[in-house]
Order: sequence, then C-alpha cells, then structure tokens
Amino acid sequence: MIEFTKMHGLGNDYIYIDVTKDEKKIDEIKEKIPYFSNRHFGIGADGVIFICNSNIADFKMRMFNYDGSEAEMCGNGIRCVGKYVFDNNLTNKEEVTIETLAGIKNLKFNIKNGKVESVVVDMGEPILEPNKIPVISDEKIVQNLKLKAKDKEFKFSCVSMGNPHAITIVDDVKDFDIEKYGPILEKDEHFPKKANIEFVEIIDKKNIKMRVWERGSGETLACGTGACATAVACNLNGYTEDEVKIELLGGNLKIKWNKENNHVYMDGTATTVFTGCIE
Repeated sequence: MIEFTKMHGLGNDYIYIDVTKDEKKIDEIKEKIPYFSNRHFGIGADGVIFICNSNIADFKMRMFNYDGSEAEMCGNGIRCVGKYVFDNNLTNKEEVTIETLAGIKNLKFNIKNGKVESVVVDMGEPILEPNKIPVISDEKIVQNLKLKAKDKEFKFSCVSMGNPHAITIVDDVKDFDIEKYGPILEKDEHFPKKANIEFVEIIDKKNIKMRVWERGSGETLACGTGACATAVACNLNGYTEDEVKIELLGGNLKIKWNKENNHVYMDGTATTVFTGCIE
C-alpha cells in the first residue's frame, strides 16, 4: 500500500510520495510512473515527486516526468514539496532547504490558518554558459539561436535554472500551435539533453504571457523553472524589467531577478488536491 498526495502549483500537478521512512519504495514505484500519471487509467499527473531525507538540507526531492525520466528540478513542484512537509508536520520551520539535482534551494513559507498558502523560492543563479545549459552554440550568451520546425523559423534565448530552457517570442500565445512545434523543438539536435521550450508573448515591461512545452511531459499548465528562465531571457533582451508577472495557463507567478546577488526568486501558490492509497 502506497500513500500519496495529489498537489499542484498553478495546475502543474504531480503525485507526491513521502519516502522519508523507506526510500526503497522509489525503485518499486519508478517503473509504474507512466501508469500512475496516466489521466485515464491512473491517478493523473504530470509525473511523480518523491520527498526524501537529505544529508545536506532539510529534505530532498526527486522528480520524475510523465514518461518516467528523472528531471533535475521543478519550480512548481518544489513549492508543493514545501507545503507538504509543513502541512504534514514533517517540519515546523517557516523557512526550509530542499536538495535537488540542481542544487539546494531555499524556501520561505507564507502561512495562513496554519497551512502554507504560497512559497517564495530562491531559485539560485541563472546559468547562461552554453555548455552548462547545455546547448550547442558559439555565442557566449545564447540569444540568437535560430531553429526551424516544419514551416516556421524561431529565434531562441537559452537559460538553465538547473534544467535547460529555450525561450522564443511569439505574437499570440493563445492561438499558437504548440502541439505542432513543441515536440520537434524539444528534441532538436542543438539540445544534447533535450530542452523545455517556452513560447512568450510580451505585454509590457512588467507583464508577459507564457506557454511551455516540457521535455518528457508535453504542454503543462505551468513551469516554475521555465518562468524563471523566461524572466531572465526577457530581461537580457530588454523586453522586461528585473521583476515581472508571468501569466501561465494555470495562473500567475511573480519572478524577480535580483542583480545584486544574481539570484532569481519565484513567488507562487501551492495547492493540495486530494490524498489516497495505491494498492
């Protein structure tokens, strides 16, 4: 019997499983992730996130995409991890550290009526060096990567927030055919580890709209690391200020790139949907 909690950050939903008492469960569950994540035959989610013990932080998260592949980091997911550990009395601290494959992240909780309502995450420094993103490019900072998919050419800026993102500007995100171009661009040969693809519409200096095609999952309602990468890319290109509100399909995130310490901060909600057991 495996107990789980279904949670989402702006509609980016995952199945959360506490393995702090028995991490052997991860190997038992990993091969079943595509089944559990299936929205018709399983619980339904963008993937599974395990909450683990850590030797270097308060907790550790391991995140697996819908297809069962492990990813470095999930911005919406880590906010939900924070809410889970506080709401389920695994910690009474209002600020915690979470170990990820993209490093240790610091979380600060906004608590209302004894429960975490929203979380501010210090997402660390954006990675701009092409070989560390990784992306194949001769640019020192990738801002003019031109890629073609079917009948259309795109110009990308590339940023890593612990995982690779490629950001491009479009005229209208609402009517953009993301299913047509997303799968091709995700697997382009310029991305050795594939990439998350963000399609962005600039509203003004403080507001943008974004849709995301996530590697291993397809289009999701929100992507926290993608929002952070997009805020950095848009600022580098002069489209936006250091602080910006990003409108995603699942809701809004506030992203601030603090130039003083070069850290990116993400502020957004985390929501528990339901709990259950898998036999």
